[in-house]
Amino acid sequence: MANDGNLVELRNVTKIYQQGEINVTALNNISLGIQSGEFLTLMGPSGSGKSTLLHLIAGIDRPTKGECRVQGVDVSRLSESALADWRNQNVGFVFQTFNLIPVLTASENVELPLLLTHLDRRRRRKQVETALELVGLADRANHLPRQLSGGQEQRVAIARAIVADPRLIVADEPTGNLDAQ
Repeated sequence: MANDGNLVELRNVTKIYQQGEINVTALNNISLGIQSGEFLTLMGPSGSGKSTLLHLIAGIDRPTKGECRVQGVDVSRLSESALADWRNQNVGFVFQTFNLIPVLTASENVELPLLLTHLDRRRRRKQVETALELVGLADRANHLPRQLSGGQEQRVAIARAIVADPRLIVADEPTGNLDAQ
């Protein structure tokens, strides 16, 4: 597969999880190219490897075999530290379970990825406000997750994913708790 401007390129990727004495193959020899600017939707039954694929693309997990390149970087070969830096600078991830910190406000949860940047407090706050406005939650910025509906929590997770203006947004069931509006 040639890299014809692909933002994401997987070559012969396999992911095997070990559960006790049993090996579970979540992905088997997957090759895929995603162009910059392309929107891609993965559909399939539970347990078919969708979340695993998203975690590999975002550098949250590593393939058992194969190559996973994002923006030309083989993320599967980066050290843990380099991978964390790369992920923070390049990827926004919307988790299926939100992964909000219960003791932090919506604003503080959205700000978390920015704490690893060189932005000053004023600039971080401005980006957080903008992200919360984009998802319609500016008025809920000071609320804790337990004070929000499931849909509002999901929108906080989306705001957190977009706050640093990443080149790649990976979303695992990003609309599951949202209402029609």
